[in-house]
Amino acid sequence: MIASIQGKILRKAVHSVIIEASGVGYELHVSLKTHSQLPNEGEIVQLWAYTHLRENLIELYGFFDLKEKEVFERLIQVSGVGPRLARNILSGIEAEELVGAIVHREKGRLQSIPGIGAKIAERLIIELKEKFENEWATASKTGSGGRIQEDALSALLNLGYKRRDVEKIVQEACEKESQDVQKVVKESLRQLAR
Repeated sequence: MIASIQGKILRKAVHSVIIEASGVGYELHVSLKTHSQLPNEGEIVQLWAYTHLRENLIELYGFFDLKEKEVFERLIQVSGVGPRLARNILSGIEAEELVGAIVHREKGRLQSIPGIGAKIAERLIIELKEKFENEWATASKTGSGGRIQEDALSALLNLGYKRRDVEKIVQEACEKESQDVQKVVKESLRQLAR
């Protein structure tokens, strides 16, 4: 099994990227989140990988973030959710927000994601709620704290910062100023100015 790939980006498409590693070009299917974090063609990148085997086909799925890969692997364990649907789900919602929506039984939020109908939303809640509560409950609350973190992160991205540069800073700022988006943004900017 291929667990990660590091190499030069030969080509980027909306839902895939071709990475050359040791003279071999690997096509990895990616979510929109991972796609948005990829550097330009010709630059070096490392992605976590999931290898999906079918009767006559091997597909690779790539993830910039290990947490996104872990959520993807949980999604494909759900009856009726294959790798392509899991990738599409993660293109429509951040992994942590998805976990929170499942843990808090936010069926309407799940159904607002392209590709998820009432039955799949119900299955996600039934089959994953307990697993996610045990594994990610503390880190992925999407109540007011998670929403504030997402809003603050969005504000910094709109200011031109790169997600990989600010995610941890925003998370730390949320721990200090968890009730107010403006305070979280100010604290994050103060940390970034150092």
